[in-house]
Order: sequence, then structure tokens, then C-alpha cells
Amino acid sequence: MEKNTFEDYLKNRYQGQINWYDKKSKQNKKRYDIFQWVLIISSSITPVLIAINFGLSEFADLKWVTLIVAVVVTISASSIRIFRFHDNWVSYRTTCETLKKELYMYQAGIGEYRNSADKDSIFVERVEILISQENTLWLTIFKNEESKIK
Repeated sequence: MEKNTFEDYLKNRYQGQINWYDKKSKQNKKRYDIFQWVLIISSSITPVLIAINFGLSEFADLKWVTLIVAVVVTISASSIRIFRFHDNWVSYRTTCETLKKELYMYQAGIGEYRNSADKDSIFVERVEILISQENTLWLTIFKNEESKIK
């Protein structure tokens, strides 16, 4: 592989994938954390609101608050399950770190790069395999989820 072609690959494709997986990992972690905290807080205060409402007519307005908080619990729990924030976070972070590790192995000349005449081509091939595996895994999960719905 020509050095210019490889440098272009590193700069555009490889670094672009690292950035994408890193960004998506952070987004999914943030969303997961937010929904988890909303779930923890709202599910914790629901029994308190129910206890306050129980038999006390002067707190009639709190019945609506209790109902809304219970709905928030349901929406939060369902969102965590449906949108798979935790699974996506872990998957994207794993792929990102595996891609980073591949560059270190390439630079150190270890593993498949040891004694190789064309380290650049091996690097590109291995990176593309990693990206392809993650995409295949995502498609498999998506199709499984879709078939459960039908």
C-alpha cells in the first residue's frame, strides 16, 4: 500500500471512525445516566407520594403528581429498554477502544504486524473487519428486536 494512501486512510477513515464511536459512546452513556437517575428518583418518591395521599383529602392535588411521577417511571424504564442506551454505550466504547488498540499494535509492530512486509495493508484490513463486525452485530440485534415486535 502506498504511504500517501495509508496516511489518507488514517486521517479520514480511521480517525473518523474513532471519533464517531467515541461520540456515540458518550451520547449513549449520558442518555443512559439521565434516564437511570430519572428512574431512580421518580420510583423512589412514588411510594412517598402514595403514602402522603393515602386518606388525606387535603392533598388531593398530589394525586395527580403521583400519577405523573408513576408515568415518568414507566416511560424511563421503557426508554432504557427500547433505546438500549447501555448496550449501545458499551458496544460503541468497546469498538472505539479496540480500534485504538489496533493502532498501538501497528505502531509497536506486534501481533500480526511482526515480521510483516506490508503492515499498512494488514492494518487497513483489520480495522475494516472490526468496523464490519460491529455493524453486523448491530444489524443482527436490530433484526432480532424487529422480529420480536411482529
